[in-house]
Amino acid sequence: MLLKIAWRNVWRSPLRSFVVIGSVAVGIWSVVTLLGFSFGLIQGFIDNALRYQVSHIQLHHPDFPEDKEIQFVLSDAGKKVAEINEMESVASATMRTLVNGMISTAAGTRGGTVRGIEPETEAKTTSLKEKLIEGTYFSDKKNQLLIGKPLAKKLNLKLRKKVVIQFQNLEGDIVAGAFRIAGIFDTKNTLYDEMNVFVKRTDLNRLLGDPTVAHEIAIYLKDGKTLDTDVAALQAKYPDVLTENYRAISPDVKLYETNIGISSTIFIFLFMLALIFGIINTMLMAVLERNKELGMLMAIGMNKAKVFKMILLETIFLGVVGAPIGIFLSWITIKYFSNIGLDLTSFSAGLEQMGMDTIIYPVTEPSLYLQITIAVVLTAFLAAIYPALKAIKLRPVEAMRKI
Repeated sequence: MLLKIAWRNVWRSPLRSFVVIGSVAVGIWSVVTLLGFSFGLIQGFIDNALRYQVSHIQLHHPDFPEDKEIQFVLSDAGKKVAEINEMESVASATMRTLVNGMISTAAGTRGGTVRGIEPETEAKTTSLKEKLIEGTYFSDKKNQLLIGKPLAKKLNLKLRKKVVIQFQNLEGDIVAGAFRIAGIFDTKNTLYDEMNVFVKRTDLNRLLGDPTVAHEIAIYLKDGKTLDTDVAALQAKYPDVLTENYRAISPDVKLYETNIGISSTIFIFLFMLALIFGIINTMLMAVLERNKELGMLMAIGMNKAKVFKMILLETIFLGVVGAPIGIFLSWITIKYFSNIGLDLTSFSAGLEQMGMDTIIYPVTEPSLYLQITIAVVLTAFLAAIYPALKAIKLRPVEAMRKI
């Protein structure tokens, strides 16, 4: 009976009820949509970092990450790569030779990392080939080089131009090699593109004086869910090698991953805070307008506990009606933009400095909708307490005399 009375009371003042329901629906729509785009922006950064830079797992000599000294090489790197590629959870693995050097042209000199790669396996592991905007990927020719768009612009370089790379070999002597630009890539991460160039590992190792040199093995997994298991398995298999996941290698990626949960909590809390004041105001007005009615109910025998429950139920009904509308609107919005994306090309300079795509595809977890629904019900419950307390403090005789 109490449920029936509370439901009818909601619709006795349709305009007031629709204002609250609309506020709930618009609030949920805006919060979920905003979170969807925020998550999409962060997920895009993480995916780019994994696909084009750090991969899921990397193997190094234990002393290599600290100083990046070229003498800290991996033993039997080729054998390790072959064994790792046999793992069921691994999509692809590749080995690299890494040296810090100077890239010189007539227009100037820049320091950076020269990455000697295996073209075939690198293309599967990092999709570097897909990021070429000019030229072609490596061919059978010697001393070819891929350079990032920002660095090419700063050094005034174009396709087929030559650059000279200088670095120390394994003996500590300065060596230099002339490389011709075969392609220009753009990973949408300005800092990364400015600091890294790619050559074939065979060409770089020839200058180093040892064809077997490799400093890094990068592994891209089929499913990131097996990350911890795979890291543990590799650590057990290669105890003399430093095995790290991408969170340890790239703290900024770990920070962004952590921010997903924090952002969700903050946005939901702010939404609840804004909503609670709106509901309190509306329900308090409803109680004050119904003084005479509430006094009558208490006079004919409805106790204070039931009056309190009735006000709570009315408020919760408003939230429960508004929540599905807001969730549906947000789902439609995210579904639409997840297909076409939100183009932020006008902010490309700033986004690329942070390694983020200019087109954002919003994403949400199903759990977010459940969190929002629980938050709305909880907010409605909390917002109803003060008006309900006001209602039960009424004196029936006095309330019935009010106009």
